[in-house]
Amino acid sequence: MELNDRVTIITGGGGGIGRAIALELAARGADIVVADIDAVAARGVADEVSGLGRRALSVDTDVTNRASAARMAATALAEFNRIDILVNSAGVGGAAGWEARGASSLEDWDAAYEVNALGIVRSTDSVREHMAERRSGKIVNIAAVAGRRGDGPMSSHVSASKAAAINVSQAFAFQLGPFNINVNCICPGLVWTPLWENVGRERFDALVRETVPFGREQTPEDVGKLAAFLCSERARNINGQSINLSGGWEMN
Repeated sequence: MELNDRVTIITGGGGGIGRAIALELAARGADIVVADIDAVAARGVADEVSGLGRRALSVDTDVTNRASAARMAATALAEFNRIDILVNSAGVGGAAGWEARGASSLEDWDAAYEVNALGIVRSTDSVREHMAERRSGKIVNIAAVAGRRGDGPMSSHVSASKAAAINVSQAFAFQLGPFNINVNCICPGLVWTPLWENVGRERFDALVRETVPFGREQTPEDVGKLAAFLCSERARNINGQSINLSGGWEMN
């Protein structure tokens, strides 16, 4: 299998897109470290990975805390002796109650940046020295089409934090490329995940009809398949790219 025995950390791996990525990569042979602030959810996904015949570990991780991100990497190394892949999938829509507010609060801005942008930085910093020493590594960051559009369906704080994630991906690609580390970014469009549940299915479906040429939503499994490609050697010369996975909602 193309990712056979590749040790992979997935932040936000306890649900939604992160879970789908974990299961897709495990199906392709990877061993998975499920890192999530929800320890129960992380253990559940780790059990699913084990059910696929791969080694799995769950780590209670808060990507807004540098020490927690460092423990995540140290725990993975203690268990598996190396880290081949990092997928930064942890994301939030804002502070508690953000979806009910008519405008972004300062708390929403803080929450979004701490997880969606700086969370990528902290997690990448926790593995970059190890990967550089081995002169090998794949890093995939999950942003969003909202990061390319100021008029996205989420609030402005989400769009801006996802734009930062895209830019951070490019910066790390430039910095880590000389060490044979690929850094790329996936920008999903309209994906039904727990993040949308408080917004509502009716609004979500309306946005799909209005914005996506195919007229269909994207799925976490779609993101998992693209992540698997970017983590494989088939993508060895792809670096610093932010790839839309939006059914044509956003085109470049």
